[in-house]
Order: sequence, then C-alpha cells, then structure tokens
Amino acid sequence: MEDEQGRDVGRLQLYAYLQPREHHHTYLAIMRLFTSTLLADLSAGEVSSALAAAERDGRVDIGESHIDVVIPRLRQLVEWGNLVHGRRETIAASIAEFQQGSMRYQVSKLAVRVQRDVDELLRVPEGAREVSRELLPAIERGVSELGEALAVALSRSQRDPGSLPARRAREQLAERVTTLFLQHAELAVTVRDFYAYLGQILTRHHLAPEEIAGFRDLLVEYIQLVVEDVLRHTPAIAGALASLAGARPQLLGLLRPAEQLGTAVERTRGRGKADWQELTDWFADRPGNPSQVTALREATTRAIGTLLATVRRATTGGGLLPSRRAELITLAGWLDAAEPDRAHAIYAAAFGLYSARNLLPAPEHDGDDEHTPWRDGPALDVSVSVRGRGDRGARGRTSRIMDDPITEQGLLAQAREADEAREAAAAELAAAAANLDEVTLSGPALGALCELLTLAMAQREGAADPGAATDQVRGLALTLTPENGHTTRIRSTAGTLTLRDTILGISRVETGKKVRDGR
Repeated sequence: MEDEQGRDVGRLQLYAYLQPREHHHTYLAIMRLFTSTLLADLSAGEVSSALAAAERDGRVDIGESHIDVVIPRLRQLVEWGNLVHGRRETIAASIAEFQQGSMRYQVSKLAVRVQRDVDELLRVPEGAREVSRELLPAIERGVSELGEALAVALSRSQRDPGSLPARRAREQLAERVTTLFLQHAELAVTVRDFYAYLGQILTRHHLAPEEIAGFRDLLVEYIQLVVEDVLRHTPAIAGALASLAGARPQLLGLLRPAEQLGTAVERTRGRGKADWQELTDWFADRPGNPSQVTALREATTRAIGTLLATVRRATTGGGLLPSRRAELITLAGWLDAAEPDRAHAIYAAAFGLYSARNLLPAPEHDGDDEHTPWRDGPALDVSVSVRGRGDRGARGRTSRIMDDPITEQGLLAQAREADEAREAAAAELAAAAANLDEVTLSGPALGALCELLTLAMAQREGAADPGAATDQVRGLALTLTPENGHTTRIRSTAGTLTLRDTILGISRVETGKKVRDGR
C-alpha cells in the first residue's frame, strides 16, 4: 500500500509545472516543445533558441530564453519527472559549450500524456459538446459482426495457426475489436461531457428568460433524440455482448501479440477481461450494478425536473424575478462607468451598506488579516431569504437543540440493540452452517442470510457462474456453487427459501476486529 501511495505521489508531481509559483508559461512552452515531435532529444542551447521566438511573441516573460535561465528550468522538470536525461557525443569549442550541449533531455511517457491532456483541455470551448449519436449504429454493427469474425479466426487458427489465412483472420478480428472500443470510448466521453455541462448549467439558481427557452429546446428536442437512439440500439448491443460472453477466453487468446513486449505493457483496450466487462456494464444491467444507459435515462429525468422547477420559480415569484437580473446588470454598468467616489455613493444608495457598519456578530476568534484585501478574503454565505427576498427574519420552525443528551443516549441504545441483534443473527447462521437444511432459522437470521445472498448473486454474470460474499464486520462468508439437480431449502419462521441447482455454503472468517483485539 505504501509503495502504491508513493507511486501516486510521484505521478502527481508531473502536474507541478502547470501551477508553480512563477514562470509557469515558460514550463508550459518547454513541455510543448518536447511533445511537438517524436523522440525529441534537445539540449539546453536548443531549448533556449526555441524559446527566443516565444519570447519575441510575448508568450514567455522577457529573459526566460537565456541559457542560464533555461538550465534551471530543465533541471526542475527533471526533478518533477517530466524530463529524463539523455547523452550523446557532441563537438564543442569550450567547456561551457560542452556542458550545455552534452547534457540532453528527453520527455517521459507519462509527461507526454499529461501535456496532451493539458492542450486538449485548453482547446475545449465553454459550451455543450455534441453527443456522437452516429456511433451507436456503428457499435451495433461492430458487435454483431464480431461473432462471425471470431468464428472464422478460430476455425483457421485451429487448422493451421501459422498460415497466412489464419494470420489475416486474427488481424481482421483485432481490427474489429479495436474499432469497436474506440467507437465506444468516443461515445462514452461525449455523453459524459454533455451531461457534465448540463449539470453545471442546471445548478444555477437564476436563468434569464432567453436561457430558459434555449435549455427547454435543448432538453425537449436534443436530449430526447439522444435517449431515443440509445434505447433503440441498446437491446441489440446487449444481446450480442451476452452471446459473446462465453467465447471471451478464446477471443482474448487470439488477440495476444505475436511478439511479447514484456509484462509491464499498456495493452490496447479490448485485450483484457476488464475491458469487456466495462463495455458490457455500459449497456447491460446487472443485479446491484445498473448500467450507464440506466444512469443516462435517470439523469435526463432529473434534468427535465430541474428545468421545470427553474421555470416555475421564475414565473411564480418564488425567488428573484427575472427583472431583478436586468436591474443588477444596469447597476453594474453604472458602477463600471463611475469614478471611485461616485461608485461608493451608488453602492451605498443601492445596498444601504456603509464602510463603518458591521451587521455580523463577533467571530469566535480574531481572524483579521490586515495584509489580505477584502476581495481576496473568505466569501460570506448569504442565506436564501436574504438573497431572494431581502428579509433577515427567521423562517420556519425553531431549530432543534444541538446538544440533547437524552436523545443521544436513546439513539446510542437503539444502535447497540440493533448491533446485538445482527450479532445474534450472525451467530445463529454460523451455528447452523453444518446442517442448514435441517434447522429452522429466525427472522433476523434469514434477513442476514438474504443480504449475503443478494451480494453473492450480484457478482455473477450468469446463472452458471459461482458467487461469494463476505461480511467482514460479523465474520461470515457465503458461497454459491452451481450444481444441476441439487436443491437447497432453508426453513425459517417466515417461510421456506428454495434455491434450485445451487449449493449454498456458510463459514466463519477472521475479521479485522478480532485481529485488533488479539494484537
């Protein structure tokens, strides 16, 4: 665990050059220089020459292209892990020139990815991103044709794995798999970005009338098209993926590279079991694990409800009216055009707040900082009644007493009773594990058993797969093993639970609590 945390901290250092205390424009220009070409191998002098053009254009500060300034910047990037050292023979006329030219720098793999993501982020506009709906029929065709390509590749590989037709069949299979996962990745990214923008807009408390009309059209027309397309193509895609579930081992075996590059190789998506499980979970629901299609439908419903609430608030007066927004914009224009003294007078007349007045109670501690301007200090949380109605009067019922020892002791007693009941149910299950078919369980014991049974079934992809679940707090483990013809009956005071073609096992496990008590 400590090694993983240290690795994560080291990788997060790769982002340090984006927001240092100073000279971040220089670091950004240097990293763009190294990532602009393949296998860039540059010396400090070459970097200095390249930065001279950026300095003339005003993209870096004056003097940042000097060789004596560039060398510390490169060393700092090496310390952060963005650059690595590289050497090669050089011809120099002096020792200083040799030192500047012989020490060369190259960019690391993870730094290339960081800079690529940074440039992509800086190019993203503020508006909504169009969802690539046209990829859905392409994904449906790709999944349906994948079964035929897999059958051809398996038959040819079984006859003669090294023949030219077998190699071509495997290459065509790999091409279809790569195309399928690229299409799905683009679709998932566009859907996620679009709904992130939508959530950002809908969290705004006030919208102008033209904004409300625009988002109404967006939700009613565009989102309806997206959801309809997704729901129309999802059943066929989910069915095709379910039919391929049994042939995943053969598929992954055919997609292995001909030349092994080592164990620490970043494989293309679609070459691992987890990739296919992620693709299936995007379109198909599992017990306890709803799909992204279900999440998309629920997010659309919430977005429409939020928009209706915003329209209702703007039209019925439950908050600031839309006309108040126009008044505030007009006031902002007056303040922008006025002189300082005139602006203070306008502000005092509009809001009735003067520099010598303090309407807040005394703070718990002296937090005044004479070196921090008020505009840079902490923001004050304005209540909804003041923000919406300009009323400071208390609304609603009287708040509850924060320190209520009687209620606290009652809740603690209820929690202890519930914990004792669950412990007793777990002990009853553990005692009945040896002859589960013969004993009659109580209601709480059956409830604890059903909780573990639900978790174990949620881990299975199909009825023929085994499942397991563990309650680390109570020290219980439940296993489900498929067995044709075997019937498990569990009797209880509430009735009989029958599991067909399944063997159920319960055992005790060592919990972290016991380990701590024995330490």
